[in-house]
Amino acid sequence: MLSPKIVTLLNDQVALEQFSSNLYLQMSSWCDHTGLQGCASFLKAHAAEELVHMHKLFEYLNETGAKVLLQTIKAPPSDFKDLAEIFEKVYEHEIFITKSINGILAASLDEKDFSTFKFLQWFSTEQHEEENLFKTILDKIKIIGMDGKGIYYLDKEIRKMAPSPAGNS
Repeated sequence: MLSPKIVTLLNDQVALEQFSSNLYLQMSSWCDHTGLQGCASFLKAHAAEELVHMHKLFEYLNETGAKVLLQTIKAPPSDFKDLAEIFEKVYEHEIFITKSINGILAASLDEKDFSTFKFLQWFSTEQHEEENLFKTILDKIKIIGMDGKGIYYLDKEIRKMAPSPAGNS
């Protein structure tokens, strides 16, 4: 049985994962609207992956007999200066999510909740991969640039980096 503190933290993480999905979907729409279909496809796939994360947390809470409490999700921003700003915001957001997961991991150790600690190891690994992916994209943006052919090339390259449809990456 999960402690009330862990239940609250996991429910908050459910909301953060849902917000992440909405954020990436909104960014996908911005990219599509500006003619960057490769980036739009990539971000849409990441939006779907975030919902997979949300569902993993949802199922874990249910399996442990805890009550899932869905929260109101605020609307994500919809206006961005350029593609570099989008991926800077994604990278910052992933760092924020990592800190949240690490906070739950620390709390689960404090509570001697080793099942939750073990469950969250997957999320910890996933966050490491996500931060690395988005840092790599930012590095490519800095190297290639965002003028004319550079943005065209970036769009093509980023499309290739989309996660698998199953959300298991």
